[in-house]
Amino acid sequence: MTKVKSLLSTSLLIIIASLATTNLLANNDFHQPFNQILNEVVVDGEVNYPAIKDNPNFAKYIESLKAKPTFTNQSEELAFWINGYNALVIQGILNGGSPSSFFGRNRFFKKDIYTIADQKINLNDLEREVIIPIGEPRIHFAINCASSSCPKLLPEVFNAENLDQQLTQAARDFINDPTRNKFDATTKTASISKIFDWFEDDFVKHSGSVRQYIAQYVQDEKIAKDLRAGAYKIKYLKYDWSLNGTKP
Repeated sequence: MTKVKSLLSTSLLIIIASLATTNLLANNDFHQPFNQILNEVVVDGEVNYPAIKDNPNFAKYIESLKAKPTFTNQSEELAFWINGYNALVIQGILNGGSPSSFFGRNRFFKKDIYTIADQKINLNDLEREVIIPIGEPRIHFAINCASSSCPKLLPEVFNAENLDQQLTQAARDFINDPTRNKFDATTKTASISKIFDWFEDDFVKHSGSVRQYIAQYVQDEKIAKDLRAGAYKIKYLKYDWSLNGTKP
């Protein structure tokens, strides 16, 4: 009887360990290697790509993304896809790709294929067919396209435990960044990022209009009030596709 109990206990431990290993794909420990890399190579959104290229842990993280993950909640799922997207964009740069030109963007986002979560996919489809349908427009301030006009890449990963706070802060930082969005109170003109044009449907679906969406995060209360009232006309800024860091 003692031997049977021992065998059962051992089997149970093996099962628990197996489940823990599977769930590791979705939790924060899984993303820790990428978190450490970002902490070392990203300063105010500027990326040291050569340092990532020389870091063997990045290649291991990219390899780990290929396995199909198990999620226990939507926050784990969304954090996985955001981190995965940002890592694959970096990999694209290390592979010699570049979104700086029209033809370069076509290859970078639509032609180059990656494996993530047991599926082969390009960056465009990963964003539009996997991440956006989750229904969280703040992802547009979290995923990074390796370009100067993109939201700044953070020196940390997104994680399930405080994902809501991270996404909200990312939205505030991006919308109130005068190099990406400008609000002229004299002419009542909002010169805003092309991101709000390209993904207008996501912001309209969430808040009714781009103005209403932006107003939630604008720090200046008078500007926010005028945006809600529709007093500002919208202009879209030219997008700067130059690399957001040092070439690998």
